[in-house]
Amino acid sequence: MKAVEFRDVTVEYENRIALEDVSFGIERGEFIGIVGSNGSGKTTLLKTILGLVEPAKGEVFILGMDVRTHLKEIREKIGYVPQKTRINPKMPVLVKEVVLMGRYGKIGLFRSPRQKDMEIVKKALEEVDMYDLKDEPFGHLSGGQQQRVYLARALAQESEIMLLDEPTTGLDVSSQRSIIELIARLKEEKDLTVLFVTHDVNSIARVSDRVMYLKNRIVAFGTLEEVCKEEVLRNVYDVPVQVLRSDGMPCVIVSDYHVH
Repeated sequence: MKAVEFRDVTVEYENRIALEDVSFGIERGEFIGIVGSNGSGKTTLLKTILGLVEPAKGEVFILGMDVRTHLKEIREKIGYVPQKTRINPKMPVLVKEVVLMGRYGKIGLFRSPRQKDMEIVKKALEEVDMYDLKDEPFGHLSGGQQQRVYLARALAQESEIMLLDEPTTGLDVSSQRSIIELIARLKEEKDLTVLFVTHDVNSIARVSDRVMYLKNRIVAFGTLEEVCKEEVLRNVYDVPVQVLRSDGMPCVIVSDYHVH
């Protein structure tokens, strides 16, 4: 059984074709990097998995379940970390309360969290090294700390699949590396399937099992060695691309601008 499977999927989104004839399968436990320029369909792909947008054509299966008929069960299996959003520093929500939001689907409407829910929140915060800040206002945290809390919220759902939409955008290089290493560690420890959307293939080169290049269609999908080829990447970025090697790994340089 595949963790995620698309069969000839076309998505029309905001009066345009966002994904066209997309087919692929992702095995359980894989770390998949999804790379492409702005408007290439990366976020739409995640929204399609979540059932937030409906394909105009094709079928989507998550853990063997059809998104059209088993959406509630599917969403219980997925943790989602959206693109970084600004939080009003004056908003009176604590770190532990943000993580508890990940339990709402299981707690149910108008019900109070149980002791089990609070224990899961505690464990999730410990796993991302944020438990000591559980009573801090979320808006007072640094960008890297906020991303760790978002990860804890996704973990609190006890999900099998983690969708991450450019979770390191706006962070400094040290924080980016820390978040990616944390995600890779959690993936191994909890046997998660991870789909990590990014502009920067170099940042996830050492942790990805396979990389998908999107340009509204799948341009390439395979191991880093298979897809990081200049003739492939020129079709993705529409500018000159160089592929060098750094510590034995392919390193992509787009035009005169280093992807890092």
